[in-house]
Amino acid sequence: DDYDKVKKNSHKGVSGKVRLMFEFLIAGVAVTLIIAQKGANTELYLPFIKGPVMDLGLFYIVFGAFVIVAFGNAVNLTDGLDGLATMPVIIAAIAFMMIVYLVGNAKYAEYLGLPFFLGAGDLAILCGAIVGAGLAFLWFNAPPAAVFMGDTGSLALGGVLGTIAVVAHHEFVLGIIGGLFVVEALSVIIQVFWFKRTGRRVFKMAPIHHHFEQLGWSETKVVIRFWIVAFVLALAGLSTLKLR
Repeated sequence: DDYDKVKKNSHKGVSGKVRLMFEFLIAGVAVTLIIAQKGANTELYLPFIKGPVMDLGLFYIVFGAFVIVAFGNAVNLTDGLDGLATMPVIIAAIAFMMIVYLVGNAKYAEYLGLPFFLGAGDLAILCGAIVGAGLAFLWFNAPPAAVFMGDTGSLALGGVLGTIAVVAHHEFVLGIIGGLFVVEALSVIIQVFWFKRTGRRVFKMAPIHHHFEQLGWSETKVVIRFWIVAFVLALAGLSTLKLR
């Protein structure tokens, strides 16, 4: 995408369809490699329910790829204000640091009724790296930002968090912990769909953080309040580990 922008001296880059195609291709390969590992499975787990609800078989590749691509793009859409996406990514990484440690420990996984996956605990190191890198980046990305995440950073971070959720089989918990990103993405989908059907807008502007700016909230107020929402959602997501 960046190469295309430089080559054509344009800000457009590759088309959305081409980008999504490559994203799904890469994510599909990643999920295939994940389920090919010893001890891995294709079962689906839901919050508040002990044990798997069904075995998706090969369809898990499609499901897992969707989770990775969707979350990557959700983080990308959220990255519209200084520091807005960075702190929620850090919060989500901290939450999943706990989750992967638990599902990678047979004793804790059995006690909490979680699926156990040998070696999943090693991903806690990756989550820690995201937290450390995110905090260092936030030092310069806090408003007014001196550096920006861009597509390369936001897509990568969202994709990595989605991949971690797939490995840990906590895809739906990711939707709770990363609920802020989900809402941001849904606001764009709803806005585009409704505008095409009726010619009217549901929100003053999408993604939804711009809607609140249009209501008169300052950029700093939007960012701080969205951070608070992200923190509360992370606590809600972690609570599902015990409420089964």
